[in-house]
Amino acid sequence: MSINTVTGTPLDDQEILLQFAKASTKNKAFDTLVRKYQEKLYWHIRKMVIDHEDANDLTQEVFVKIWKNLDNFKGDSKLYTWMYKIATNECLTFLKKKRRKYFLSFSDVSQELSQKLDNSQYISGDEIQLKLQKALLKLPDKQRLVFNMKYYDEMKYEEISNILGTSVGALKASYHLAVKKIENYLTKN
Repeated sequence: MSINTVTGTPLDDQEILLQFAKASTKNKAFDTLVRKYQEKLYWHIRKMVIDHEDANDLTQEVFVKIWKNLDNFKGDSKLYTWMYKIATNECLTFLKKKRRKYFLSFSDVSQELSQKLDNSQYISGDEIQLKLQKALLKLPDKQRLVFNMKYYDEMKYEEISNILGTSVGALKASYHLAVKKIENYLTKN
């Protein structure tokens, strides 16, 4: 990770953006950005698409989009929020294409992801964790996204609202509904 030569601390997002704006430090700044956020974005994507290979591919695609568009980042939101939004949109697009490509219904995609969850060498966990993951797969994509962002990523509703472009009230309702559906699934199975 690049270090601020004055303070001796890791570069913050503003410093990374300043370095990215200079041709001489652009590549180094982007490398710093990737190292800083790659794991977080990977796990956000992975929770949506389940499959390790798909998540890896999507993470790379997200960083390609970030590279191409970082010069246009206006600073209306935090840099991470902006990147998270790109990752979220890529996940939703990927899942939508997958359904269209294979003419799969929502439940078929849910079933396929559930099988990948069972067979994945990258996912370990006790029976309760697997049941929770399977319950999440029963949720519509956007509801699952809201649940993941609130429950796993511990994001505030305001942050989620910025990423998804949805009102805080709608997000609270969506999260509450997701929790109820998960509880119902867990008590029945």
